[in-house]
Amino acid sequence: MAEQVREPRINDRIRAREVRVISPEGSQLGIKALPDALTLARNLELDLVEVAPEARPPVCRIMDYGKWKYEDAQRAKESRRKSTKVVVKEMKYRPKIGGGDFETKTKKVEKFLHDGHKVKITIMFRGREVTHPELGRDILDKIAARTEAYAKVEAMPRLESRNMTMVLGPDTKKAKNQRADEKAAAARAAAGASAGSPGEAGASGASSRPAPPTPEEVEAVRAQRAAAAAAETAAAEETAAAEEQVAVESESDNG
Repeated sequence: MAEQVREPRINDRIRAREVRVISPEGSQLGIKALPDALTLARNLELDLVEVAPEARPPVCRIMDYGKWKYEDAQRAKESRRKSTKVVVKEMKYRPKIGGGDFETKTKKVEKFLHDGHKVKITIMFRGREVTHPELGRDILDKIAARTEAYAKVEAMPRLESRNMTMVLGPDTKKAKNQRADEKAAAARAAAGASAGSPGEAGASGASSRPAPPTPEEVEAVRAQRAAAAAAETAAAEETAAAEEQVAVESESDNG
């Protein structure tokens, strides 16, 4: 059971006859009789808060206790938010998934990303399906292209046994830009609706909806993935060659 934090004594709840007083700015005001310290705090329209009850005499500070308590709660909340573990969601697809199921699952992926979660996309192969990994790669490329405006690929597609996986993570900068673009598009649509007929407004609203990724967009994303993979391979080969050269030189010196 969590230990309850006892709130400090304030104002008339303070029991000591005299207290050491600290000003709102943090300067020492010396030892004062409790009634005098309370009068000083009230004249400033603030509270007298016992911050060190074990001291002799107890230390009290003049402050706005309600404001301090609120700010302390906000600091604790922010600290908990920063210490929250990153949650990785997972969405599983089949290589021959139907259009309706693809839409349903991908919308859930989009929601996870908008909520700030990372998402592991898993393509599950069965039987001889594993001999056609391109089917899984096509699905991953479509998902990456569809979420490119507000997400980034954190783990490139890879085939492990009968599963092909890819990890997406939210990109806050991209998401912020997307929201700004959506607001601008909505403002333009509203302006067009007020200037045109209801029928024209409906057409404008329909045209503002995001279109699904085109084959060209999917191919562009795929090309970017291939270029990144090629760069990684080239870097690995250069490192291996350098290590081999060092080994050869070492053997020559020993000879």
